[in-house]
Amino acid sequence: MADDRTQRTVVTLGDVTREDVALAGGKGANLGELLRAGFEVPEGFVVTAGAYLDAMDAGGVREELREHAARAVDAPDPAASAAEMQDLVRKAGIPNALRREIVDAYRQLGHHVSVAVRSSATSEDSATSSFAGMNETFTNVAGAEELVQRVVDCWASLFGARACTYRSSQGISAEPALAVVVQRMVASERSGVMFSVDPATGDRSRVVIEGAFGLGEVVVGGEVEPDTYVLAKDGPTLVSTRIGSKAFRVVRGADGHDQRIKNDSQTAKRAVLTENDALELARLASRVEEHYGAPQDMEWAIEGDAVYLVQSRPITTLGGVTTTSTTSAGSPVVSGLSASPGVVVGRVRVLWNPSEGDQLVAGEILVAPMTNPNWVPVIRRAAALVTDSGGITCHAAIVSRELGVPCVVGTRRATQILHDGMVVTVDAEHGTIYAGDHLAVLAPGTPEPQARVVEASPVTAAAEVTATRIYVNLAIADQAERVALLPVDGVGLLRAEFMLTEALDGVHPRKLMAD
Repeated sequence: MADDRTQRTVVTLGDVTREDVALAGGKGANLGELLRAGFEVPEGFVVTAGAYLDAMDAGGVREELREHAARAVDAPDPAASAAEMQDLVRKAGIPNALRREIVDAYRQLGHHVSVAVRSSATSEDSATSSFAGMNETFTNVAGAEELVQRVVDCWASLFGARACTYRSSQGISAEPALAVVVQRMVASERSGVMFSVDPATGDRSRVVIEGAFGLGEVVVGGEVEPDTYVLAKDGPTLVSTRIGSKAFRVVRGADGHDQRIKNDSQTAKRAVLTENDALELARLASRVEEHYGAPQDMEWAIEGDAVYLVQSRPITTLGGVTTTSTTSAGSPVVSGLSASPGVVVGRVRVLWNPSEGDQLVAGEILVAPMTNPNWVPVIRRAAALVTDSGGITCHAAIVSRELGVPCVVGTRRATQILHDGMVVTVDAEHGTIYAGDHLAVLAPGTPEPQARVVEASPVTAAAEVTATRIYVNLAIADQAERVALLPVDGVGLLRAEFMLTEALDGVHPRKLMAD
């Protein structure tokens, strides 16, 4: 990349490649890579990460943000600390010179054209962290003034409480920076996500596609139960189809902004894709995987006869194919889609809002209508997660796989059938939930009593032998055995404060001393 380009504050998507994450963020770099490789990607531009840092410098808040971010992990009130940082970002705003550049780039896309404004953090969509849903995205943004405001909103989301918590949990200590991708809106008639491998089982011979009508945010956010298509790469051939209940769709309304439209019962149950559509998308997924040389998680949109890619990122949670027994345990009381494998026995806790999270006792089965990033602290304490809606590429699924929490999504009625205190066995590999304890049947040979959770077999790969010893940072003590199976030489840093927090059951040490 030419040196002068690193100094630019606004660049077209065609000017960046996957190597330009520091400039365009993970999302922007991958979109530019796809565009340059000849894939159909909506045209647009990137307000670079450097532009954000320059704006914070010009506004006189960059150093203060750095200091706040360094203290955020140990802040007594993380939400208040995050709000202070967001206020600083909005106080700095956008310098006039940058504002003119953004407006000029926007006008080159067309007169008052509708665009998507998407956060693209420099630490997202990597091989180890996805930042799924942590930073803001805005669709159907029209007009220069609204666009500029949304850019600032994206910058501010870099310091949302959930984003700060996620960076801490991932051990990301570098100064956060965020680029913003601005793209012409695709008037999506159908859209969704697809994996170039089966994300639930790790089967690399399969492609999994999920789709719904309208904009794809309803799929990514788990707001509807999407259609799910599983295809064999060889051919490709369609292996299975599951038609979801797509209660509504989001389209561009008469005022130019997002409008939610309820689907009638016939539309809700209509297939989003024909077999030929699914085959075409599977071929596209294989081409993208071949280009990157690694499994990919992609978002797609169909407008008329055109199929667009609007995102591609490496899969951060791919494990090995699981081997849980399929011995019958009777008829399941609830079933859905396998999103993160494992077998768990526990008591049910039905929650409707993340604000109720303190009701969940560590080791209980979390049952919820759906989750969003605000649920992450609750999911971390759950033995398993079961949701009414969503597909295997929704937020609940992605986060569960990243945390190693068994997960079943798209059950449609788990919150109605399961109730607090009910003992159930969750067979998350097969997407089934049984009343009672059936661990001995579903996972024979499991040691008692310590192993109530049967995890997917870890990936075993030959580690390259080097003269340099490799150590890990361990934050969750009960993950020690799992970490020990990795090709590492030991633990370099143990986050003992997390162990103390759990041991004290959330009570602050000062309160204990005061008492």
